[in-house]
Amino acid sequence: MPSTFSQTTSVPLTANWIQQQTIYRRWHRHQSKCQILRSQLGFNQVASSRPTVCQGCTHYHGKAYGQTRTTRTRLICGFHPYGWTTDDHCPDWKGL
Repeated sequence: MPSTFSQTTSVPLTANWIQQQTIYRRWHRHQSKCQILRSQLGFNQVASSRPTVCQGCTHYHGKAYGQTRTTRTRLICGFHPYGWTTDDHCPDWKGL
């Protein structure tokens, strides 16, 4: 006679299923502990990727295009695809 737990769930209690659940719980617990550690050390604050010259500009786009993180190219704006390279005020800057 099957157990009442297996009757209420649609997944049969097999050794593989129990092992997969155990592995997932351990992985999730590890990820939670790593996130707590990162937040305690201050690594969860991500620096702004927007160039300081482009802050507040309506032309700012800032999306990255590409298949993988290593091959992505970030498009800053339509006027200056790689961003305004000098620290001066951008001539095409337009406030929000």
